[in-house]
Amino acid sequence: MLSRLANVTFILMTMLATAAFAEDRTVSVIVNIDVKTEQLTPAQLRKIFSMRQTVWPDGQAISVFVLKTENPVHQALCKNVLKMFPYQIERLWNKLAYSGLGDKPIELDSAEEMLKKISSTPGAIGYLLDVTSAENVKKIRVMENSK
Repeated sequence: MLSRLANVTFILMTMLATAAFAEDRTVSVIVNIDVKTEQLTPAQLRKIFSMRQTVWPDGQAISVFVLKTENPVHQALCKNVLKMFPYQIERLWNKLAYSGLGDKPIELDSAEEMLKKISSTPGAIGYLLDVTSAENVKKIRVMENSK
């Protein structure tokens, strides 16, 4: 019994540490190198990640990639960059998908998969922790909303 309690405690502490680690680090919004946009506001990012904006200003289609809702990096993106709760954006995706008005973003399992998909998909957007440099990927500058 004590061993099982110790295991559960260890798992919970690891999950909390991972979540806190992701919350404290900077989430970088990244795009494929061919995307001409260099900066976006949180409002523009909300439109893109909620699937309401489907093309870049130059007319190129946007492919949105996200990590699973439970992923601490996804939660940090929602809270710190999009200024939303993860369940709010999930609701928007479900409403679009189930009403037939749109599609959900493409959900990925890992940061490695995210980097691979963004670098190989023209018009792609996604996010990772602390991106410094990667081939065929560039970081988007997140600007404050203009008033």
